[in-house]
Amino acid sequence: MARTALILAGFLVVLAGVVTCRLMIGADAPATLDEQAMDALRSIRLSRVACGAIVGTSLAVSGVLLQSLLRNPLASPDLLGLGSGAGLGVMLSIYGAFAAGHTAIGLGFQTPAALVGALAAMSLVYSLSQKHGLLDPVSLVLVGVAVAMMGAAGIELIRHLLPPNYSDAASRLLTGAISDGVSAQAIWSTGSVVLACVGVGLLAGRAMDAASLGDDESRSVGVGLLPLRIMLFVIAGTLTACAIAIAGPVGFVGLVAPHVARLCLGPSHRTLILGSAMCGATLVIGADCLVRLLDLGTGRLPISILTSLVGAPVFILLLRSRQLGRAEMRP
Repeated sequence: MARTALILAGFLVVLAGVVTCRLMIGADAPATLDEQAMDALRSIRLSRVACGAIVGTSLAVSGVLLQSLLRNPLASPDLLGLGSGAGLGVMLSIYGAFAAGHTAIGLGFQTPAALVGALAAMSLVYSLSQKHGLLDPVSLVLVGVAVAMMGAAGIELIRHLLPPNYSDAASRLLTGAISDGVSAQAIWSTGSVVLACVGVGLLAGRAMDAASLGDDESRSVGVGLLPLRIMLFVIAGTLTACAIAIAGPVGFVGLVAPHVARLCLGPSHRTLILGSAMCGATLVIGADCLVRLLDLGTGRLPISILTSLVGAPVFILLLRSRQLGRAEMRP
């Protein structure tokens, strides 16, 4: 217990350091700026930190819940198509607003659309990955990748159908980047939803621990598997929808953060959720620090590029380790 608390404290210290770094980057602002301009600059930095924390926490905790739901350590929102499904839902809502003659669509409409898209994608992947009533891990990953590609193609199609004045929202959804223009109201409302989802996940931690032992063992200790799975399904979709509505698809956070936390903290889901939330927030805010520091002369890099550069090799290593483990078990 003391070791777990010490590790969580270490995660918190690293997160605080990354937040401080992000707030300090650009502190050497021109002396010609007046106090009002400096306040606006500080407000933008704080909003980017808050958005990074929301996005990282959402995707990381969603990854933990999906891995528990599917009993597959390779499960994550982007690999299973939830990210692209949520993005497609938002793009459809933007196209609907355009067709109805509205000039813009706010986060209040984007988030429900992202939730519907994420849950639809997850339902499709879950149903197509079953063989003889059992969930096949290999099929799960393959079907998830296929659904993710179809969702990405749908997003690209709708982007081409939209007029130029809708290009900003479409480009953000395609690249995965934190915007400077997210309102304080949107941050508070989305952050409250994410905090509530994380709280429910923490309360269900012991039930997830029991469910990871197997269906018979979990039923023997009184865990209702169907209500638990439905709850995890909805919460994972809601968290993914919140992240997509704010920043678009940010890849591999939901895969890397849970595995880092699991290596340090072990399999207990309560501590795993807390550790993953801090790891995810650290990863996204840290990527935003690098985005601000790297000046390529062509604008800011999307944070999804940096997270994918880290996450893709981790995914390959995890996949190879599972394959090697199976090979060693064969006679």
